[in-house]
Amino acid sequence: MNKNIFIGGAWPYANNSLHVGHLAALLPGDAIARFNRLKGDNVIYVSGTDCHGTPITVRAKKENVSPESIAVHYHNEFKKNFEDLDFSYDLYTSTMTPHHAELVKSYLKTIMNNGYIYQKDEMQDYCPNCKNYLSDREIIGVCPHCKGVAKGDQCDNCLATLNAREVLDKKCSTCNTPTIQKPNTHLYFALSKFQERIKALKLSRSDKWRINALNETNKFLEMGLVDRAVTRQLSWGVDVPFAGFEDKKIYVWIEAVLGYLTTGQAVAESKGLDFNKFITSKNVISYYVHGKDNIPFHTVIFPSLLMAINEKINLPDYIISCEYVNMNDEKMSKSKGNLISVNELIQKFPKDSIRYYILANGPETKDINFSLNDLIQIHNKFLVGVFGNFVNRNLSYINKKFGGEITNGVINENIINLTRETFGKVGKLIEEGKLRGALEMAIAYVSAGNKFYDEQKPWVQAVENIEDFNNTTYTCVYMMANMANLFAPFIPETCQKINAKLGIVELGKWGEVKIEKKLKVQNNNYLFERLQPIISEN
Repeated sequence: MNKNIFIGGAWPYANNSLHVGHLAALLPGDAIARFNRLKGDNVIYVSGTDCHGTPITVRAKKENVSPESIAVHYHNEFKKNFEDLDFSYDLYTSTMTPHHAELVKSYLKTIMNNGYIYQKDEMQDYCPNCKNYLSDREIIGVCPHCKGVAKGDQCDNCLATLNAREVLDKKCSTCNTPTIQKPNTHLYFALSKFQERIKALKLSRSDKWRINALNETNKFLEMGLVDRAVTRQLSWGVDVPFAGFEDKKIYVWIEAVLGYLTTGQAVAESKGLDFNKFITSKNVISYYVHGKDNIPFHTVIFPSLLMAINEKINLPDYIISCEYVNMNDEKMSKSKGNLISVNELIQKFPKDSIRYYILANGPETKDINFSLNDLIQIHNKFLVGVFGNFVNRNLSYINKKFGGEITNGVINENIINLTRETFGKVGKLIEEGKLRGALEMAIAYVSAGNKFYDEQKPWVQAVENIEDFNNTTYTCVYMMANMANLFAPFIPETCQKINAKLGIVELGKWGEVKIEKKLKVQNNNYLFERLQPIISEN
């Protein structure tokens, strides 16, 4: 029976270009989606650009432009980046769409009706000159720890995470006027009511969530879940659907994560599916793919919102949460400028070289250090030296000696068994979100092909025993066809090239590919060219 597979990729924030850390966090979702489509499952794979929130409004004020113009610019850039790298989202959208806004407001009403949203008066920083309540990012002051310059949520000097109430000598970042405290009314989500249910969810998913997700969730549970504000004093965002809150917007933390539902519903409608049945089915398996810093949003906040909406909705099954990508042993960060942008990668390298490097060396269980020369070395060693070598050496010889004609032969039984075994093992690893292990197993299959070729010595067989040569060649071509299927979730463009070389038109289902007709080499271009090391990355 085909399964319902829901895959949500974290929504990148529209205030700067994507960097390689985003790819490490998000690319596993694409491999999982492609794999499940090959299996014939019903896949909904979604993401989008997170376009609201304070950082964008603060930047817009500084640059004297509209928040929308900044969000649109980066949304278009992100969308092109993902297209250039062959991400196969069913829908990549943004939080600016009317569809998203209306559904979020509808979900908020449901949460309110179910008794999980309440009203609360609180003291808030206010600028008497601008006559505005200030969000944390609109406040500047002194860090209580190091006495350095701080924003309302973080110290720029010691990088401590702060609450605006802690910051000393607070001023409005727009006009530099000292802030005053004024009462303000906000709506709150009763997150604390879900303490035991989130604890139970974590225990039930202990074999499916990555260890960092389990550890981070434990931290929040040990501290005790705290109710969170639903509304924020902003002019840019999704309107609050309740009377008396017309001057506020829905806080981005709740609005953005609900994007998984709003976008999932849009895809389901386009496919003629009932999204409510899809997402509440006992046959559904969900994957949420993101970086370490997004873990609590996906293991604590989002599941709580789902339970507040409808307790039958599938809660996150697999949490695919990567560790950090570092440069010079420091976390790659937009704010520090310590990063390599996706735009730069795309300009320098073939898309499948980028995809292979990220998936084969991603930070699944520990931080990694990234460098351009590492990417080049991996490209040359594996894609050129192992993968491309197996395809090129076989097809070049056939093209040179036999005019590209591939004569039918008998496929080696041991290779058939290895192929079937490899599909089983690689598939299981992908299902578990273990992409590095899956690629290691897949590349071992290609290495076995190179070893088989060397042992059989087809260049000798072609002279001494043409039947043996045909058997060896046909076995190797069989392996190439299966490589194209086996690696399709990881490096899809390359796999399409292999099929084109062999004259195979249709992409098969996941599993062994059987070749039963006479084939002819269609072209003899190299799959990969060797890359030269970069002398200096500084």
